Amino acid sequence: MKQDKTMFFKRNETLPFIEMRQANLSTACYHSHSHDEFSFGVIDSGSAQYKNLNNINTVGQGDTVFINPGDVHSCNPDLKDWSYRMLFIDTHWIGPLQSEMTNTDSYDYLPFSDVLSSSKIAYQQFSALFSSLMSEKNPLILESMLISYLQQHFLIKKQEKIDPVNIRKVKTLLSDEININHSLDDLVQESGLSRFHLIRSFKQTYGLSPHAYQLDERIKKAKNLLKSGHSIIEISHLLGFADQSHLQRNFKKRLAVTPKQYQGFFI
Repeated sequence: MKQDKTMFFKRNETLPFIEMRQANLSTACYHSHSHDEFSFGVIDSGSAQYKNLNNINTVGQGDTVFINPGDVHSCNPDLKDWSYRMLFIDTHWIGPLQSEMTNTDSYDYLPFSDVLSSSKIAYQQFSALFSSLMSEKNPLILESMLISYLQQHFLIKKQEKIDPVNIRKVKTLLSDEININHSLDDLVQESGLSRFHLIRSFKQTYGLSPHAYQLDERIKKAKNLLKSGHSIIEISHLLGFADQSHLQRNFKKRLAVTPKQYQGFFI
């Protein structure tokens, strides 16, 4: 069967509980329907009539829509230039996360705070998440980004207190095993904290997510190794970077010079 080139569906290989959808210049219209998953996405171009239960809104470029499981909705374009991106997240993954967020054992899921947002920041955050899901393979990066995104759009009733001892355990693990790409489950086991609490508390304490902190530590170590005459390919291997380009890209983001340029000032 010939596929429609104006859209694609894709299950994320790293986080298989996520299904991705993108439509470019689509003319498709949809009857009212619902999904079993939590779904949300952004409008990249065009406009449409978005109906969610009894709410009817005109949505356009830059808007973000949020749809709870079982909510009957439809979204039909006004013009042919209709492009959007969506994510569908399995409720079996989100349910336990929400229990962590509220520190309860409730089996009732939390609904999205809103069905629609026109915030530019929300659009940018979704774009960053979607882009990472398309290209990034590190599960710690992807799951951390997803949890941080969802945290902002669910009603959180309770918050846990930061436990500095448990957070320091994670920091120590990431520093001592700088070459290992730990999963979020590894860090949860080390700290004894929930995924949500761990990510939120770590960033509050150190100003960076766990992965960003370890990446920063790797770059600092790379500077010393470069000054000692180690090759870029050797440093990439020693510090757990995916490859040379991964090191070079992240090094330049932080120092505005390539590793080779930096090394040239010392050797």
